[in-house]
Amino acid sequence: MVISFVGMKAQEVRVKSNLKVLLESDNQMLDEVMVVAYGTAKKSAFTGSAAIVDAEEIGKIQTSNATQALVGKAAGVQWTSSTGQPGENGDNKPKIRIRGISSINAGNDPLIILDGSPYDGDMNNINTQDIESMTVLKDAASNALYGARGANGVIMITTKKGKSGNAQVTLDAKWGSNSRATRDYKTIKNPAQYYEMYYGALKSYFMNAQNMSDEVAHANANKYMTGSGDYGLGYNIYTVPQGQSLIEANGKINPNATMGNIVNYQGADYLLTADDWLDAAYSNSLRQEYNVSVSAGSDKSSFYSSLSYLDNEGITANSNYERLTGRMKADYQVKDWLKVGANMSYTHYEAKSLGEDGTSNSSGNIFAYATRIAPIYPLFIRDGQGNILRDDNDFLRYDYGDGNNAGITRPFMSGGNPYSSNLLDVNSNEGNAMTVNGFFEARFLKDFKFTWNSGVNIDESRATNVTNPYYGSYASSNGITSKTHSRSLSYNHQQLLNYNKVVNDVHNIGVMIGHESYRSQYYYLNASKSNMFDPNNSELQGAITENGSDSYTTDYNTEGYFGRIQYDYAEKYYFSGSYRRDASSRFHPDNRWGNFWSLGGAWMISKENFFQNSDALKFIDMLKIKASYGSQGNDNIGNFRYVSTYDIVNSSGNPAAVPYTLGNKDITWETNGNFNAGFDFEMFNNRFSGTVEYFYRKTSDMLFSFPLPPSYGYSSYYANVGDMRNQGVEAEFNVTAIQTKDFTWDIRLNLTHYKNKVTYLPEERKTMTASGVQGYSSGNYYYGEGIPLYTYRMPQFAGLNENGEALYYKDITDNNGNITGHETTTSASGATYYLCGTALPDVYGGFGTALSFKGFDLSVDFAYQIGGQVLDSDYSSMMNSPRSTSKGSAFHEDLLKAWTPQNSASSIPRLQFGDQFTASTSDRFLTSASYLSLQNINFGYTLPTNWVRTLGLGKLRVYMAADNVFLWSKRQGLDPRQSINGEVTASYYAPIRTISGGLTVTF
Repeated sequence: MVISFVGMKAQEVRVKSNLKVLLESDNQMLDEVMVVAYGTAKKSAFTGSAAIVDAEEIGKIQTSNATQALVGKAAGVQWTSSTGQPGENGDNKPKIRIRGISSINAGNDPLIILDGSPYDGDMNNINTQDIESMTVLKDAASNALYGARGANGVIMITTKKGKSGNAQVTLDAKWGSNSRATRDYKTIKNPAQYYEMYYGALKSYFMNAQNMSDEVAHANANKYMTGSGDYGLGYNIYTVPQGQSLIEANGKINPNATMGNIVNYQGADYLLTADDWLDAAYSNSLRQEYNVSVSAGSDKSSFYSSLSYLDNEGITANSNYERLTGRMKADYQVKDWLKVGANMSYTHYEAKSLGEDGTSNSSGNIFAYATRIAPIYPLFIRDGQGNILRDDNDFLRYDYGDGNNAGITRPFMSGGNPYSSNLLDVNSNEGNAMTVNGFFEARFLKDFKFTWNSGVNIDESRATNVTNPYYGSYASSNGITSKTHSRSLSYNHQQLLNYNKVVNDVHNIGVMIGHESYRSQYYYLNASKSNMFDPNNSELQGAITENGSDSYTTDYNTEGYFGRIQYDYAEKYYFSGSYRRDASSRFHPDNRWGNFWSLGGAWMISKENFFQNSDALKFIDMLKIKASYGSQGNDNIGNFRYVSTYDIVNSSGNPAAVPYTLGNKDITWETNGNFNAGFDFEMFNNRFSGTVEYFYRKTSDMLFSFPLPPSYGYSSYYANVGDMRNQGVEAEFNVTAIQTKDFTWDIRLNLTHYKNKVTYLPEERKTMTASGVQGYSSGNYYYGEGIPLYTYRMPQFAGLNENGEALYYKDITDNNGNITGHETTTSASGATYYLCGTALPDVYGGFGTALSFKGFDLSVDFAYQIGGQVLDSDYSSMMNSPRSTSKGSAFHEDLLKAWTPQNSASSIPRLQFGDQFTASTSDRFLTSASYLSLQNINFGYTLPTNWVRTLGLGKLRVYMAADNVFLWSKRQGLDPRQSINGEVTASYYAPIRTISGGLTVTF
């Protein structure tokens, strides 16, 4: 008798009484099918490197950007986001890097493939609940077929489709609360303590720099500290008894001083008191999301349809994201040889955002104010009784620090109040996006299949910006309105011919040839007018003064011919090879075509007889060794770089062309050679599985943007120069620690370690030498041969001198310029600049665990980074001494431990007014970029099937989800996740923590 079950090996047994059969897993039948370039493949036959995140993991994340589900779950993938603004897709949109940085000037973003076609649209337009899986292709064997655009890796997004069986309706609804996910820097928040510290800085200055006596310095510090002169903070928010000083001789605030100071100005009383600007900047908000989907299928067809609504309110006023999405996906087997299908999606979104986000020195940035302003300044203008005043339009009166509050000006970012501007200004955006894909698939001559795929993506948005006519630096313009319309349109067509043949049951042959053409067009139109009749009418027709208008279009085309061969013998020895010839419109016709290829192989050792017959190796269920090498291209430098471009300007009423960018017809592909080797394994009845890989990426002919001197007329030009490499190790491990009938405990871990190095720079770029390395500098970074990207170049802190002043190292050189020693200087501007490490981490990855017990399920996921450095400019600002040009900013608590004659062992420079180099940019403020973040917690309970069937349901699950839960970093307030290059600041919109409750019903 033959016994067979799905997923198990068929076994022939003799019939007898008390028959007991132990079934053995059939690994071949259970072999996972994964999405690869231009098709699918068995995971066992895959010779490249890929990471897969499935629908279950994606569905746990509460986000509008689906790629956030990759954080900590895909080895080799770094995901950073500078801002927490809901729905952000502008310059601050999330950045993704796969296996490091491949280029200095050219783009480093991976290619996104949505259901087989390149996707250039907004990632916020894709409903995460519609996604079946995301596959990250990381090596040349995986993505060389994408040629022109695959050098930085490929993210394959596959949406759900109907499955055979009865029609199924799924409803998922969740409601939650948004809050700020990061903590404050440890700044001085007590106004009295702030005044005490400022007084101490002034008194020290008067005594040490002005040679005043203790008594005179004390009197002058009290006299000037709250005034409007060079030394003054402008505001005194304490009432002090007549004849007494705010700060006593012991440096402490007068115990008779009381909070709140009534000032009479032009016959009116104003109350000056402290407000918590940071508390006012952020608040809790609501997030709600509803998804409904219908899925059905048969042996000839499948159907999937969904509708989703998301309302994600921001944690700052007038910042929110609202989205409605719909999708319909179907295919039908028309004939035995013909299959057709279509996939359509539509998104409408509306968003409000802040006018400024991330600019630390902008008076319009609410976060720059909130995190950097001293705790002594009023946010509002109040009358003598403490009531917040309202103007003639019934708007609350905010203190702009421009003299309207009791005639007092604020030295810190005077003339601005972004809280008021954020309420009165308009920064809105609404748009529509549509993606349509269709295919037909024809089989002929038994082993051949021809597929035609065509897709179009449209993303259209309309932005309205209004600057209020009431307050701020633009009030004199009587309101400014601007309209911006943009449209992105792309087409993609593929023709694929596949041949698959099995010979003698052991030779598996697969051949594919194809052609692909892609075109992307972008249209931009903007106009602005001022002097508005009514600020509630934001249309251009409602204003009378022309401020200018602008429009432009861009056009980008690629075309490629490609092929792939796959072969395996007895499912033990695997070989793959691919070739693609690509053309890009970004290069001159003489240099337009590039050739890209890959070779890969794998050996399934565990299927060898010697392996299966070895008792010592019985615990290993599967072991596969693999290796690949290939070449890919990068053309992501923007359009029209091979021709000279000009700005058209007004020259005395006549149009004139002004040189802008010098063209270079010789530029061509930046190429990326990619080697990958590793092994996949499964052990202990698949209780322990994983992948370990070594990779080596070398970028040649890097595309550089060279600046030109003004005498050329042009600002810059591009050329192919420079080489760089990344090499490292990746590992992913999955463990089922406990598995019983009712209880399962899974653990996962992934890590990536890599080193980056610039291996070649042209001589003309070697304009200076730092720490013995020739190269060039850009900002705080240095680029040179033999060192990694984002290497810092800055002075080195050398401690303190006997007066508590900051010291910096300076080279001593002989007459020939040779370094003979080192000395120290109190002037950072005169110090030597050294190489001080890199922002790139040593290790990054994620880990998590999942437990299930009798219907209950719990999953917890973390992401981490070890090593690297960030330049904590916020902290350096908070550690600075006040000067006449920089007063009224926040102090960090660490300044309480600053050097004083009584605390001479301190390593923190003295706090003395006027000290110019106390907190100059140096390696003192390079801080560890290591962090650990609790990304997600998901806890749910699925009711027993026999219970829900009585309600006519198939499944009912209730759950709680928490995202962006907590961050541990080297310094409270510091968020290293903002960037890969080490540039961080709390002046960005803070990340949002979301805690929700949800319900999933299937029937």
